[in-house]
Amino acid sequence: MLDRPPLSRAIFKTFFNHQGGGGSGYFRLEGVHDERKVGYQQSKSLGQSAVWAGHSTSKIPLMHIHILGICGTFMGGLAALAREAGHKITGCDTGVYPPMSQQLRALGIELIEGYSADQMAFEPDVFVIGNVVSRARLPDGTAKYPLMEAILNSGKPYTSGPQWLSGHVLHHPTHHPTGPRHVLAVAGTHGKTTTTAMLTWILDSADLQPGFLVGGVPLNFGVSARRGEGNTFVIEADEYDTAFFDKRSKFVHYRPRTAILNNLEFDHADIFDDLAAIEKQFHHLIRSVPSTGRIVVNAQEASLQRVLAKGCWSEQILFGNSTVRHNGFTAEGEPHDFSVLKAGKVVGRVQWAVSGMHNQLNALAAIAAAEHVGVAPEVAASALVSFQNVKRRMEVVGVVKAAGGDITVYDDFAHHPTAIHTTVDGLRRQLKSAGKGGERILAVFEPRSNTMKLGSMTAQLPWSLEAADLAFCHAGGLDWDARAALAPMGTRAQVADTLDQLLAQVKAVARPGDHLLCMSNGGFGGIHARLLEALKS
Repeated sequence: MLDRPPLSRAIFKTFFNHQGGGGSGYFRLEGVHDERKVGYQQSKSLGQSAVWAGHSTSKIPLMHIHILGICGTFMGGLAALAREAGHKITGCDTGVYPPMSQQLRALGIELIEGYSADQMAFEPDVFVIGNVVSRARLPDGTAKYPLMEAILNSGKPYTSGPQWLSGHVLHHPTHHPTGPRHVLAVAGTHGKTTTTAMLTWILDSADLQPGFLVGGVPLNFGVSARRGEGNTFVIEADEYDTAFFDKRSKFVHYRPRTAILNNLEFDHADIFDDLAAIEKQFHHLIRSVPSTGRIVVNAQEASLQRVLAKGCWSEQILFGNSTVRHNGFTAEGEPHDFSVLKAGKVVGRVQWAVSGMHNQLNALAAIAAAEHVGVAPEVAASALVSFQNVKRRMEVVGVVKAAGGDITVYDDFAHHPTAIHTTVDGLRRQLKSAGKGGERILAVFEPRSNTMKLGSMTAQLPWSLEAADLAFCHAGGLDWDARAALAPMGTRAQVADTLDQLLAQVKAVARPGDHLLCMSNGGFGGIHARLLEALKS
């Protein structure tokens, strides 16, 4: 048996989750099972079935699913959806960090550390494989993921996360009371998580009861995924590859009726050779949208125009102020207070606490997509007034009281130069609008994404940080010279090889009134709490 703590057996209790922002919140025991897929058999350990609460659907047998890479944002959300449907969920991963780890534990899902082959003893009905898993070998020649090797050798059924989601949640004719869902997919290099959360909140406010899967935790809901009782399902559509055995982008599995193309530039240098390769994947997504569907496109992006030029068979709605005149959605005003226009006529107004020109564009995209499922732009704009953003998106994690002005520490997921630039610029605009334009922004970041680790965007770093007063880079583990990359910033930039050194650098210069903006797509070694503690002392 497993030489580790046992998984929780209290897996099937009804779990209630409060939704912030006024939603009632729920998790019900609901089951799905697709016997057409890879010869699944009903779990020996379960022998149970479930019905949709409040619906007269026939009983559907449950299954035991073991998820490899369960703590990734997508796989964690998938685990939440499957758990809500009543399935038994177990999973494994390494390097767990919040907020996903907290969400999974709240759902009663205990995690196995690592990918040891002895997890085969659980005998699940199917293994769902995250794209973190590979056939890689360690220096001594042994498998980095021995569980995956055991699965392959045993011939046990396995599938990818996107494929399981498509077959069991999005498009199965009987696994939801409404039948196959109207999928609204949000794609783009930047802003996917926030725009998905915005669109979901709009539909929820319009009482459409959407399902959703977001690559983060929307503060309006408190969870990253929910099955939903309505016909619509909103999903963050990632262009990263599906699995080691399926190198297509994840979003080709989703077959949306409404697709947002938010923006497109080069990223994921570990799997894409150039921008043209990513554009090809985006066109694969467009090919899957039906002729009765809608594609919502950022009018400012030449790359997206090239994608559309390859062929488009659906209605196109443009958004964003552009030199090219269009009859889509535009904005007038500052990002925190603006009018929404369609074909040049005002159709709504957004006044909210969210900052940044990028979020103004995100809002226009969400409003245009919501219109396709019957939500009037005026109603959508009104809903965004109460939008609370997403965890780790300009999230204030703490304030240190100080004579002469508070020191505020923020957490943000920005990890691409463009995202860093828009995030810092958004904070600068927010401070100016509040009459605090003279207060300093200290950008504290780590180039942690696969693209940044490869050093393919180092030339853009000084530009990305131009709105910051000072910048501090954690360069531990990098194979390129961060000091040389940031040299154009002169004394405004400092580089540290360890977190302790980084903390010392920031603490030495921080002063009352400063805004410390921490940016990383990982846990950043708990830098936020450590900074707060250091500043308090």
